[in-house]
Amino acid sequence: MPNQFPSVRPRRLRRNQTLRDMFQETEFSLNDLVLPIFVEEEIDDFVPITSMPGVMRIPESKLAGEIERYARAGIKSVMAFGVSHHLDATGSDSWREDGLVSRMARICKDAAPEMIVMSDTCFCEYTSHGHCGVMHDHGVDNDATLINLGKQAVAAAAAGADFISPSAAMDGQVQAIRSALDAAGFIDTSIMAYSTKFASALYGPFREAGGSALKGDRKSYQMNPMNRREAIRESLLDEQEGADVLMVKPAGAYLDIIRDVREASRLPLAAYQVSGEYAMIKFGAQAGAIDEARVVRETLGSIKRAGADMILTYFAMDLALQGI
Repeated sequence: MPNQFPSVRPRRLRRNQTLRDMFQETEFSLNDLVLPIFVEEEIDDFVPITSMPGVMRIPESKLAGEIERYARAGIKSVMAFGVSHHLDATGSDSWREDGLVSRMARICKDAAPEMIVMSDTCFCEYTSHGHCGVMHDHGVDNDATLINLGKQAVAAAAAGADFISPSAAMDGQVQAIRSALDAAGFIDTSIMAYSTKFASALYGPFREAGGSALKGDRKSYQMNPMNRREAIRESLLDEQEGADVLMVKPAGAYLDIIRDVREASRLPLAAYQVSGEYAMIKFGAQAGAIDEARVVRETLGSIKRAGADMILTYFAMDLALQGI
């Protein structure tokens, strides 16, 4: 009589925690995480972001102390977003030598020289209209914006930024920035491109965090969330233009895209667990619906499993303090 019971039993390798740890295929550490931060000028104290529990705008005057605190906890890299009080039609403060973008990079590097400082390179937090570039009658002018992106990138690099991270979603932005950096002598400054950036509904809390004045949407320059082939094309174009690192943003709802880009490119790949993803976990945990610590590790692990080499996440400091 044939054996009615299985001879192949995958459960053998799950019998206890030691075995489960031994055969775990995917892991992440603080080396893989980047902490996004919001820095506001001309304020005296931290400002809680109500839609992102636990995240605050950092007063510029207290940024150095925060960077030192992150470094002591084991954070290796930050992505700096500015909340400017000097808005105009082009976001010109962002490329001034003494503007907020430059000051943030300089303060971070002075406070913790070993910290890898990534400068978000865009205009949405520096323009009076909240869009990511120069506005003309027909919308955002791609090529006029490229010139200004080059200026902002050079200013950030001169202040000490290790990575220029263009998120403006302009065609040709990586090539324009690479050319501007090289012409200014910053040949060793790296570019981490927001190479596949979707026009996602998951950015909602970021609008509050960054103080965006946006009216309308960015669908004419950010990607349609329903397009998979175009997503790969966008990242490969940035690779051709000279990006050192690619990125998929958002992360959790786009694991298939992370895997697609991973298989199409040999460049390092980042993924951004965005504000809406963070908020859903936080509010779900507050409601008692989920176990926050477990869900954070599961979601970050799934992003890594899909193929990301590094993850931008607002949970990075929480994990550092928990000693992952």
